[in-house]
Amino acid sequence: MQPINHVHGRAIPFGRKNVDTDVIIPAHWLKTITREGLGRGAFEAVRKEPGNVFEDAEYAGAPILIAGDNFGCGSSREHAAWALLDMGVTCVVAPSFSDIFSGNAFKNGILAVVLPQEAIDRLMEVAKTDPIDVDLDTQTVTTPFQDRFTFDVDPFRKHCLLNGLDEVGLTLAQADAIAAHEKRADAELPFLSHAAAA
Repeated sequence: MQPINHVHGRAIPFGRKNVDTDVIIPAHWLKTITREGLGRGAFEAVRKEPGNVFEDAEYAGAPILIAGDNFGCGSSREHAAWALLDMGVTCVVAPSFSDIFSGNAFKNGILAVVLPQEAIDRLMEVAKTDPIDVDLDTQTVTTPFQDRFTFDVDPFRKHCLLNGLDEVGLTLAQADAIAAHEKRADAELPFLSHAAAA
């Protein structure tokens, strides 16, 4: 997982409310055995709408998505986070998120920022013409027009995102402690290690 500190660039001014995971990545894309290429299926139905922001070349490769209330509701498919990452999105800003989507986003290295609707409305306007900056370290979202919005983030999630630690990374970070425990267990309870080996 790539560490996140600053996310800077154009933001896709989507803003739609109650976008469920089937809209983010339709079910027929779930047959894949790899995460690569899921970005092509992201927001497939929305991309068919005339004038949608996802087909606007101005937002191609934008690392930030501005969404509406209750983003990521519906089923718990982790493919939604994978699809967003594959299309280059590493930060989603919305008034609220589904708990499951928020957890999946965090586990895959996407920063989910919660801001009040007034801030979302302002960012939607700025995103049409200018870049936005999201700073995880200072927990702020800023614009070139001196807008500054602060957001809360769980300290554990912040630590993991800043250091690029997924669940495997967190476990590997404890490798020395795990090895010491195993060595101590072998010395104190040798019959357990022999039974396991048999």
